[in-house]
Amino acid sequence: MALVPLTAFSQKAKAEKFAVGQFNINNMEFIQGIIAAAEELNSPLIFGVSEGAIRYMGIDFVVAMSEVASRQVKVPMALHLDHGSSFDIVMKCIRAGFSSVMFDGSHHPFEENIRLTKQVVEAAHAAGVSVEGELGSIAGVEDDLSVDEKDAMLANPKQAIQFWQETQVDMLALAVGTAHGMYKGEPHIHFDVIQEVAANIDVPVVLHGGSGVPDESIRKAIQTGVGKINVDTENRLAFTKAVRETLAAKPAEYDARKYLGPARDAVKEVVMQKMKLFGSVGKA
Repeated sequence: MALVPLTAFSQKAKAEKFAVGQFNINNMEFIQGIIAAAEELNSPLIFGVSEGAIRYMGIDFVVAMSEVASRQVKVPMALHLDHGSSFDIVMKCIRAGFSSVMFDGSHHPFEENIRLTKQVVEAAHAAGVSVEGELGSIAGVEDDLSVDEKDAMLANPKQAIQFWQETQVDMLALAVGTAHGMYKGEPHIHFDVIQEVAANIDVPVVLHGGSGVPDESIRKAIQTGVGKINVDTENRLAFTKAVRETLAAKPAEYDARKYLGPARDAVKEVVMQKMKLFGSVGKA
């Protein structure tokens, strides 16, 4: 199946109250583990690619491997730019073959965020590419992004509704109390913000910082209107733990396949757990 935009499953997710997982990719083993989980569970999926991952893998490798992966599965799969920082990087990804992009203008003043996001939406929609926008500042560290907890800013529901009305993004990420990375304590998610916004826009809300959020909070977020959840850190931790355990057990091992294979399986296991939690099993 060819790569698809988020709109291939976003309305179904909103109507049927499930969430599609965005799982960030960093190398071939991440890709293989993620698609194996999706195919086994018949779940739609989203490959998330940060600007840091693009620099590491190279944009042509990212697109080529993702296209190969999409042809090997029967489930709908989007290749999505995560936290695109500028119009230029968004356009570079669209030209390279991404089926979806996120423009993160949340660090700009509200009106400027609207103006810039509208430009991205106009260009992306003309190319058949979906767009995710963001409002509010999500705390934590993820590749190039670093927002101190004291600088995090919750999304204003009325502004969020206005933002969607003016930009017509296909999904809307809101800062509602989650954070990038793993949590030191339990996050305080503002479900009232999710519910108010989701009830007044035609597209799903996106929850960033999905790693480490308690299962019950995830379920409640989905019931209140979240239709896309981003997971990265948990996969990285599982991948690294598997590599360390293999090399600790066999310190003389030098065949990368012998320690990357178990790491790939660890990613698959995390992704399967998340798809079951998100309710996306059988929704492809």
